[in-house]
Parts: sequence; structure tokens; C-alpha cells
Amino acid sequence: MTIDWVHFTFWQSLLGGMLIGLAASLLILLNGQVAGISGIVGKLFNIRQGAWRWAFVVGLLLSPYLFRLFSALPAVQFDLSWPVYLVAGFMVGLGSRLGSGCTSGHGVCGLSRLSKRSLVATLVFMGTGFITVYVARHLIGG
Repeated sequence: MTIDWVHFTFWQSLLGGMLIGLAASLLILLNGQVAGISGIVGKLFNIRQGAWRWAFVVGLLLSPYLFRLFSALPAVQFDLSWPVYLVAGFMVGLGSRLGSGCTSGHGVCGLSRLSKRSLVATLVFMGTGFITVYVARHLIGG
């Protein structure tokens, strides 16, 4: 594996990580809620808890437009068909439900709270991702 140092965005990546950490910290400190996307979206239509969730999701959807004010959006290339993306999205959603949370909830928020369950979940997410990439690139594809 090599890193494309010409296009590596150290400062932007550092700032983005800091903003994610700040947002997750503020949400748990001010609202007592974990910033896990699957939990937020899963309870989006809850009448009593929905308002802040809608603001969170709208902020996620509008963030590329805000980013575009300061920099060009990266090029997006879709290499697979839409049915493959739909099946993959369904599998990610199913895995999030079975794992009681998603990578953002466990990886960002759970690990920062020293949750053992989140540590195990994150290791499983990452390990499964490593194995999937290895199989897809080296054993199946090329």
C-alpha cells in the first residue's frame, strides 16, 4: 500500500476529524445523545425526539454545499451498478442493527467513552473491512 502524498490532505483531514470530535462532544454534553448515525436516523420520526435529529441529518446533507464554498468537491466515480450499491447499503444497515450501532456511534463515540462493547464492534467492523478489501482486490478481482 502506498500513500498518494501529492494529494494527501493532512490539514483538511485533521480539521475534519477535530470538527467531528467537537460535534460529537457537544451533542453528548448538551443533549446527552451519542452521535451515531444509525441511531439518529432510526429514531428520526420519533415525535418527542425528532427535532434535533432532523437538524443533524439536514446538516449532514447540506455540508457538501458548505464545503463547496471553500473548495472544489472531489470527483465521484461509481464503478458498480445501482443494484450492487442497494444490496451493499442494505447489508450495512442490517449490520448496524445487529451490532447495536454503526461505525460512527461505536468508533467515534463509543471508543471515546471507553466502551468495551464499542471496542469489540469497531475491531469487528475494521477486521471485516480489511478482509473484504483483501478478498475483493487480491483473490477475486485484481
